[in-house]
Amino acid sequence: MSLAGKTLFITGASRGIGLAIALRAARDGASIAVAAKTATPHAKLPGTIYTAAADIERAGGRALPLVVDVREEAAVAAAVRQCAETFGGIDICINNASAINLAPTERIEMRRYDLIQQINTRGTFVTTRACLPYLKQAANPHVLTLSPPLKLEPQWFGAHLAYSLSKYGMSLCMLGLAEEYRAAGIACNALWPRTTIATAAVQFALGGGPMLRRSRTPEIVADAAYEILNRPACECTGNFFIDDDVLYAAGVRDFDRYSVEPGGALLADLFIPRDAPAPPGVTVQFMDPPS
Repeated sequence: MSLAGKTLFITGASRGIGLAIALRAARDGASIAVAAKTATPHAKLPGTIYTAAADIERAGGRALPLVVDVREEAAVAAAVRQCAETFGGIDICINNASAINLAPTERIEMRRYDLIQQINTRGTFVTTRACLPYLKQAANPHVLTLSPPLKLEPQWFGAHLAYSLSKYGMSLCMLGLAEEYRAAGIACNALWPRTTIATAAVQFALGGGPMLRRSRTPEIVADAAYEILNRPACECTGNFFIDDDVLYAAGVRDFDRYSVEPGGALLADLFIPRDAPAPPGVTVQFMDPPS
């Protein structure tokens, strides 16, 4: 397997899971457009598009840092065009950019509601749509979106309706696009982590330190994405993958190496169905939905 010679357009790639996916592809010598808003250092969050680009190039890839707000259609279209012109096309679109807000219905401000819908669901639609003309020309085109399995459990909608709508909206994009572009041979899939991942989102939105210690590192999602993106597009579409299921099927048996604290208890991520069996030897504790 290799992504050598492939071009990836990744939203939200300045840090976290997006950057981890970029670095995994860079080790093969892939070309990566780092499409994110962070051009200057954030007061609390590490990484910019420029530091990410430098990391990608040190890992062996080629990088194109692009300031992109996925809420702006024209900016997305221009960035996609620049990526294709710079690297000669686009083989893979990764919809990783996402905003989180777990406020219940009466507490969420409408501007925050609009923000998460625009970044998550609409941003996924806009970005994928802009990439499609180039994906049609690619040898093994993939769209991969970081969004949950489409099992509609009331607990998630009752706990944080606005956020759940936005994340399931991303998954619905993959469901529809997989069918719409099946004949064109463009794979459209979703990928979601079984456990919480040690990212800035966990640090600042889901409880910080104690939860980080019970999380896995972004590399587990990156390795799962790598497995998916190397599959034949015409045989792998319309799926809602869970990271360690993908890796177990690929022969991985040691999952402790992905744990922030190996051997510790892991927390199941939001939206993971309780009846979704984990690989042998993997135990997760389910959180009660926020009240």
